[in-house]
Amino acid sequence: MSGEGAPSITVEGAEDLEVVVIASQWHTTVMDGLLDGARRALAEAGVRRVTELRVPGVFELPVAAARVTTGPVDAVVALGVVIRGGTPHFEYVCQAATTGLTLVSQRTSVPIGFGVLTCDTEEQALDRAGLPASREDKGHEAATAALATAITLSAWSRG
Repeated sequence: MSGEGAPSITVEGAEDLEVVVIASQWHTTVMDGLLDGARRALAEAGVRRVTELRVPGVFELPVAAARVTTGPVDAVVALGVVIRGGTPHFEYVCQAATTGLTLVSQRTSVPIGFGVLTCDTEEQALDRAGLPASREDKGHEAATAALATAITLSAWSRG
C-alpha cells in the first residue's frame, strides 16, 4: 500500500490561511470521500477561510489552480481521480494534471496539495478515498500537506 512510511504531520498556525479546494466531478463516490477528507483536515487545523470550486474533470484542475492563485490564496488542494481504461487517455490526463499543477505551484510559490488519484481500478480509488471502508484518506493527506507547506513557507518568508 502506498501509505507505508508516511510521516505524521501536525499542522499548527493555519487559522488565518486562505485555502481553495478544487475538485473534479468524475467518480462521485470517490470524490465525495476525497472532499470530506480535505474538509476534515482543514477543520481540524482550524482554517476558517475555505473556498471550494468544482471543475468537470482532472484535466481542468491546472487551469483552475492557475486562476485562483492570481488572488490572495495561501494554499490550494487539488482533488480528482483518473481510472485507467483501455486507451492511452489515462496517461495523457495524468501527465497533464501532474505537470500542470506542478508548474502552477512553482510559478506562483503557492503550495498545491496533490490529491489526484491515478488508479488502475475503481477498487483502488475507493481504497484511497477516505470512505469508511477505505485504507487511506488521500483528501485529508493532500490538505494536510498543503497546509503544512504553506505554514513552513510563511515562516521562511518572515525569516
